[in-house]
Amino acid sequence: MSLTPRTVKTYWLEHAWLGTHVEPGVALDVSGDGRIAALRTGAAAPPPGAEVLRGLTLPGLANAHSHAFHRALRGTVQVGSGTFWTWRDVMYKVAHRLTPETYHDLARAVYAEMALAGITNVGEFHYLHHQADGTPYADPNAMGEALIEAAAAAGIRITLLDTAYLSSGFGQAPTEHQRRFSDGTADAWAERASALKPRGHALIGAAVHSVRAVPADQLGTVARWAEDRQAPLHVHLSEQTAENDACRAAHGCTPTRLLADHGVLGPRTTGVHNTHLTDEDIALLGAAATGTCMCPTTERDLADGIGPAVRLQQAGSPLSLGSDSHAVIDLLEEARAMELDERLRSRTRGHWTANALLTAATADGHAALGLPDAGRLETGALADFTTVALDSVRTAGPLPRLGAETAVFAASAADVRHTVVGGRHIVRDGAHTLIPDVPSALSASIAAVRT
Repeated sequence: MSLTPRTVKTYWLEHAWLGTHVEPGVALDVSGDGRIAALRTGAAAPPPGAEVLRGLTLPGLANAHSHAFHRALRGTVQVGSGTFWTWRDVMYKVAHRLTPETYHDLARAVYAEMALAGITNVGEFHYLHHQADGTPYADPNAMGEALIEAAAAAGIRITLLDTAYLSSGFGQAPTEHQRRFSDGTADAWAERASALKPRGHALIGAAVHSVRAVPADQLGTVARWAEDRQAPLHVHLSEQTAENDACRAAHGCTPTRLLADHGVLGPRTTGVHNTHLTDEDIALLGAAATGTCMCPTTERDLADGIGPAVRLQQAGSPLSLGSDSHAVIDLLEEARAMELDERLRSRTRGHWTANALLTAATADGHAALGLPDAGRLETGALADFTTVALDSVRTAGPLPRLGAETAVFAASAADVRHTVVGGRHIVRDGAHTLIPDVPSALSASIAAVRT
């Protein structure tokens, strides 16, 4: 009896990025369990019955850091000037209006936009847990369940990073707008989060919103919850210098040192932003193999600064990418921005190859979200992939063997032609197969939380 998974579908990839190079003519078989059953190079023509994907096929992109409701802020928060803190006030107003029903509709549209951009898995950093006045819903996880269901409706995977958010600052009670975020204590957070269950398209992870938002003596509770489940654990880290200053005033150390002292760092932990770090911070993160999720389009939109991604990676911190506030949803732009922002700061070129940047957007991003078996075009991996056109006005001209460079440094989300998740075509020829009119879905769901 053969143990080889039964092939249910074959795709022919005109060109495929295999992690180190671009290979022409690849046949990819998908098994009944939604994994890659076989990968055959040297297929000069499509096998009989194969679905043809013309362009450059990449592993599915992993959006390692998302706040879905921030999509409603696009355009609005670009009016005038201000700081991260004034931006946050506008964000709170949108958060205040959301219900499980309106959040489902908004997230469904946002995740569909992600699928159109080649994203097959999203890490949703979720802290809108309760009703606007802080009262739990009849189902205490109604908001988290809405997000999980929204991802299914949009056809992508989700790692729900259920977030502990207990205070407005070091020792301060939540503000009016933050009451819906808080479970009161980390133990109460853990009890609620434990009721969330993974399913076929969804994993459950944890997050510490920040050292501002979780009292130091409760950080260990969140870390142990994640450790017990071998789940990913994420944390906003040193996004703003004001956070560093407040942490030093309260605890006499940096946020990174505080997290290290309370057992939060480790190989399943990812620090988001990691922007304003000391040499000791970088060494601590690297020695613990704690990941770094860079979100360049948001970091520059909010004038946060440019994080030391090169030094972090050299120290041992794996890099992933996220679209965070969704100023744009384009993981190719995030990859490009990480390199180009570093060029501006250092005035030198070539800190990462195109292959390295795509790895951050694929394999390392999936690993940060608890899916080490995704983000690669290889036998046994999840059959999640996306195809970028090589004949658009942005991508036409370069040789196909330079497809990785073309994708990172020239292409955009608008060049995504196909997105396949678990062997299922979610985006075909640039159109979403489950949600026919994504722009209208975005417009309607955003309007519902503005009124």
